[in-house]
Formats: sequence, C-alpha cells, structure tokens
Amino acid sequence: MGLITGLLTLPLAPVRGTVWVAEQVRREAERQYYDPARIRRELEDVDELRRSGDLTEEEAEVLEDELVERLMESRRRDTAPKGP
Repeated sequence: MGLITGLLTLPLAPVRGTVWVAEQVRREAERQYYDPARIRRELEDVDELRRSGDLTEEEAEVLEDELVERLMESRRRDTAPKGP
C-alpha cells in the first residue's frame, strides 16, 4: 500500500479492524460447531436424554440426524482442499 493510498484509507482502519475481528469470531464459532469431539458428546447427550425420557424418540431422531449431518460436514471440510 502506497503512502497516498494509506493516508486516504486511514479513516477506514476501524472498519477493517472490526471486519477482521468478526471474521476471527466466525472462524472460531465454525471450528467449535464442526468439532467432531463436540458433536460426539452432543450425540451422547441426546442418547442420555432419550433414555431418561426427557426426549421422545422422534425428537431424539431429529437431533441425531442434525448432529450426524454436522459430523459429515466436518469430515468434508477436513478433506476439502484448502484455499490459496
């Protein structure tokens, strides 16, 4: 970035900083959301809630389907080629 460009875009620095922070928060949230160990714990929790009667069979199946889909997406993300 040249001197002139740097001076002209200086007022945008707080916006760029905010965008950077938002991107970091998004990445961490996705990392946690697609963490296989976390998903497995949530599957165990669903199973426990089913056994205790806090969830119906239908509710448990819906939650399990969602968790399995997340686990499959997690694996797709791990095997997908990384960006440049």
